[in-house]
Amino acid sequence: MNLGKIKSYLVYAFGEVILISIGVLIAWKINNINEIYKSKAVELKIYTTLNEELDTNLKVIDTAIAKYTEDIEKMQRTLNYISISSNKLSQGAKDTIINTHFRTTNFLDGAISSVVNTKFDLLESDLLKNLLIAYPNDIESFKIQESIIKNIVTNRIQPVLEKHLSLTDILVMQNTKYNKIKTVGEKSNYQKLLKSREYQNSIIDRLVQSEKLLDIANNLRKKTLVISINLNQELS
Repeated sequence: MNLGKIKSYLVYAFGEVILISIGVLIAWKINNINEIYKSKAVELKIYTTLNEELDTNLKVIDTAIAKYTEDIEKMQRTLNYISISSNKLSQGAKDTIINTHFRTTNFLDGAISSVVNTKFDLLESDLLKNLLIAYPNDIESFKIQESIIKNIVTNRIQPVLEKHLSLTDILVMQNTKYNKIKTVGEKSNYQKLLKSREYQNSIIDRLVQSEKLLDIANNLRKKTLVISINLNQELS
């Protein structure tokens, strides 16, 4: 104050404050950019994982659609066999009647469930978020419908088959070394089976439920494809 340098010291102090502020802003900006890069890296990894999972599910759905289309055709042929006498049934027809093999469809949903439950905020696309929220329910609808068909096969069709047919026919169908047991074992009664109301109803029920499942599968495929397209756009 004695030297009259208050003004110069104030200018110096103000300059120091400005320099410190600029330094803080630069550091904050760099840190913010790093956080953005980290978030983008995580987001990219999520999108890539989801894309791989959906690609696999598309292949699984295509297989399921082909399988259930074939099952529907087999059941339609089986219903036509009802009017044919046993001695006129071809071996192919008998094989179709006996073959009630059922296999459930296994979808991948680990990445989707993880994203929906824990990493949802990392996604930027609102459309993608809405699609992913609904997707697990779509898969669950497919699984529920498939379990209905499995119950029909296990608890209705297979017991009535065993009631009227000899399981040796299945052995012969799978391996010719069992031909001997077929000649000496209890004979199958295809005519009685085909005329059975219990059998007819169970086949019709499976046919109707399979047609429903096929519609669900086609719808699920469309939704999977839409999500996959949106994911690829985000990746681009």
